[in-house]
Amino acid sequence: MTQLVTRIDAGLASLLDQLVADGVFESRSDAVRRGLRALIDDHRRRQTAETIIRGYQDNPQTEKEVGWTDEATRRMISDEPW
Repeated sequence: MTQLVTRIDAGLASLLDQLVADGVFESRSDAVRRGLRALIDDHRRRQTAETIIRGYQDNPQTEKEVGWTDEATRRMISDEPW
């Protein structure tokens, strides 16, 4: 396992220690690992979202591809006996 060494200010260390004391994390190292995983996951999700958005911008859906849903909704509503 790779070891990372970093410095943080006393206030942040105190907040981190409180989270450990409250049982949120098992240790400082556990908190850092989980925090890094969350940052990496967030970054990957953002990249995926941007890729999807770019795909729709480059190749927008046509009325033919999505228009059927509007028509199906209209038919469903008109079939209701309100």
